[in-house]
Amino acid sequence: MSGPLPFLLSIDALSVALPAGADRPLALDGVSLALAPGEILCVVGESGSGKSMTAGAVLGLLPDGVRRSAGRILFEGRELTALSEADLRRIRGARIGMIFQEPMTALNPLRTIGDQIGEVFRTHTRLPKAEIARKVRSLLEDVQIPQPHAAAGAYPHELSGGQRQRAMIAMALALEPSLLIADEPTTALDVTTQAQILRLIRELQQRKGTAVLFITHDFGVVAEIADRIAVMRQGEVVETGPAAEILARPQHPYTQALLAAVPTLEPPTPRVQTRDTLLAIDGIGKTYRGGGWLGRGRRQVQALDQVSLALPRGGALGIVGESGCGKSTLARCLVGLLDPDRGSLRLDGADLLASGSGQRRQRARRIQMVFQDPFGSLNPRRRVGELVAQGPLIHGEHPLRARLRAAELFELVGLDPSALDRYPHEFSGGQRQRIGLARALALSPDVLVADEPVSALDVSVQAQVLALLDDLRARTGLSLILITHDLRVAAQVCDRVAVMKDGRVVEEADTATLFGAPRHPCTQALLAAVPGRRAVGRASAAVGECSVR
Repeated sequence: MSGPLPFLLSIDALSVALPAGADRPLALDGVSLALAPGEILCVVGESGSGKSMTAGAVLGLLPDGVRRSAGRILFEGRELTALSEADLRRIRGARIGMIFQEPMTALNPLRTIGDQIGEVFRTHTRLPKAEIARKVRSLLEDVQIPQPHAAAGAYPHELSGGQRQRAMIAMALALEPSLLIADEPTTALDVTTQAQILRLIRELQQRKGTAVLFITHDFGVVAEIADRIAVMRQGEVVETGPAAEILARPQHPYTQALLAAVPTLEPPTPRVQTRDTLLAIDGIGKTYRGGGWLGRGRRQVQALDQVSLALPRGGALGIVGESGCGKSTLARCLVGLLDPDRGSLRLDGADLLASGSGQRRQRARRIQMVFQDPFGSLNPRRRVGELVAQGPLIHGEHPLRARLRAAELFELVGLDPSALDRYPHEFSGGQRQRIGLARALALSPDVLVADEPVSALDVSVQAQVLALLDDLRARTGLSLILITHDLRVAAQVCDRVAVMKDGRVVEEADTATLFGAPRHPCTQALLAAVPGRRAVGRASAAVGECSVR
């Protein structure tokens, strides 16, 4: 047989065994995938489906205690599973590039961006120092980082999330590999940055002819970038085919369920609510002041500038915007983690910014927060029952009553009270977010501030958490402020939406009006950047029609 190889990467009946005591014997069970040169194959599935394990097997980077038990991996005609570690190191970075999900943890915080990109050339080539520096600047220009010379000398914490991800892409493409593996590269990014990264990957793929193995749980991203799709569930490939075909006519029930769970921009029927304002935010401002060495180079950042909003009793207000717009700063001001420089914050007419410990305790009881990362916000050394009961105990509740309250809250958020004595690491991401909800509800607050509560969750778990929030509002009369970069999430639960940019509210309206006829250019840009909104919306509607029939 002569001529070019039909596939750049071929995975044939690959099985990967988990260590004894795992929830199942195989992480991958007979996985077969093929990727042609210059093609983008999206591997989709929920947490634990085996997506990242497949990428690790290709790179020869399986976790400790995990081993390949069967199957072959062919890359450019070579059997990767038969290569030595030294041979694999020569392929990684040179022929196969990798973009990791979280660049802040993948990048060395003690080394500059330019130094880390340059390391790829120092490892795989004999180029002189000046030539490496030139190539680093050229790569940063290719990935459209502004002021590439300054970015090369910056440390990871000095770049935004989108810029760090671009730096990771530059590093992965440094030696023009024939295969690029992208593992959830846009999960934590706002919609406009996400759209830019997806466009960048597609442009680079088309210009350089690089094949891309793109791992994601977001069908919106899939609709935006995929040539073909492979759907994985519990270590198996359950469906594969051209992107347009699977999005329009998914065959497997699991694929249909994933598509049906994707939130759309269609807002639900508004809930009837009172006109009574529960929380009034009036002219809130917050300035961050950064200090230089011995006071030199001091700078000020206006994080919030005259923010005024009103939350009705029983209402749900969404606050959306790009990273850095001031959303999370506002959330921290509301719950007392930050003190605003000016403005007023009134709950049922009472000034929450008035001095005095009593007023602060009152705010802590009546306004609670659900954080974006439940694992980071839960103490790993304490049992979850203790964490949920902690608030009532601090406010003088009897230990037995606090424990009973924790059990009641576990049932309320859909968890088994028998799990109160387990530790946070023993739960899934969705379960940990439910624990975070239970902890926030322990003091029976009037207002729940949810800061990106579903951004890192699978679409099906995301749908469950959003439905839970809506159900809690209906059952408890809770008022909700939902902070998110995903307009689809805001559309599912919010009666009104406020759009923020550069610390200001630039537009506010009821959800249907804002999404149907946005006035401000920022709102229009955010809506236009929602990935795959038309394709996935049509697919979700088709799945819904099938299920009705």
